[in-house]
Amino acid sequence: MNMKHHTITILQLYPKAMNIYGDWGNVLTLKRRLEWYGYSPIVADYNPGDVFPEDVDIVVGGGGQDSGQITIQDDLLAIAPALHRLADDGVPMLVVCGLYQLFGKSFTTARGNVIEGIRLFNIETIAGSQRLIGNITTKSVDFGEIIGYENHSGLTQLGDDVSPLGIVVRGAGNNGQDQTEGARYRNVIGTYMHGSVLPKNPRLADFLIEQAVTRIYGDFSPVTLIDDTFANQARAVAMKRPR
Repeated sequence: MNMKHHTITILQLYPKAMNIYGDWGNVLTLKRRLEWYGYSPIVADYNPGDVFPEDVDIVVGGGGQDSGQITIQDDLLAIAPALHRLADDGVPMLVVCGLYQLFGKSFTTARGNVIEGIRLFNIETIAGSQRLIGNITTKSVDFGEIIGYENHSGLTQLGDDVSPLGIVVRGAGNNGQDQTEGARYRNVIGTYMHGSVLPKNPRLADFLIEQAVTRIYGDFSPVTLIDDTFANQARAVAMKRPR
């Protein structure tokens, strides 16, 4: 079956202010894998002041400095109801580092400024005195080993009702204490893993794609299978690199 008329819209949140450490690669990975599977991806950017689109199939957001989080804070709170509706309707989302923090209750900066979040995750983040930097490996029930690179000072605590994305095998994760990394709510995934994370984690990328396609078209039946040899080689190299 020719799936080219089956479009999937990827919305990138705040690419001007929240797009560091290669997070744009997550969008590129989703776009290319959708093409390989026979779908027609459309990439749309959303920045402060834009009109939030009505039709969104996947939401992706990256990391940023404290200044970037402050820049988008008011706008993010304004579109929070739309994001909550999408999440509750099963739209898959991936938010990394800075936006992961702001999808929670709040982020308290090193200067004591409290940046309010949209409370999609029941998490709270407070800046620590040291940055948590290095290669990280986690184990996830649904996605196996997830490989990435973390670079953050925020210490995130999960609420009792929040499931982590994975359990840390090597690295710091959410806070360097409880061995958790990231958080999940329905099809929404938050993580501190940059890298970008999706090129080295095809199972995670395909989860987002499958949820989006199934939600819109009823099932996910790709016309081709993807050869992930290069992704697997990149994973193997990353896992051997020193922290």
